Amino acid sequence: MKKTLTMLTFLAAVPAVFPAAPALADDDCFVPMADWQPRDAVARLAGENGWTVRRIKIDDGCYEIDGTDAAGREIEVTVRPATLEVIEFEYEDDDDDDDRRRDRERPGDD
Repeated sequence: MKKTLTMLTFLAAVPAVFPAAPALADDDCFVPMADWQPRDAVARLAGENGWTVRRIKIDDGCYEIDGTDAAGREIEVTVRPATLEVIEFEYEDDDDDDDRRRDRERPGDD
């Protein structure tokens, strides 16, 4: 019983100990599905920006576009589903992967 009370006391204090925890979820989208723009609208947004879409998926309640920009660079774009506001835009960098692959394939490491 004493362990249960101690655990309940700790759990009740967690929000006070970690007040910044809700801020970590800021790039999640919490919008009812009825308010979402259709995937066609997301595809149009991509076309208007010169992006070639490889895939449109849902991640953390947001639309996520995987594809390439007009210059051919790999991109990942996170979009709010109701407003189609771009909330995150990332260029995928393959150089780091190539360096890691080269590090593993050094001659003489057998």
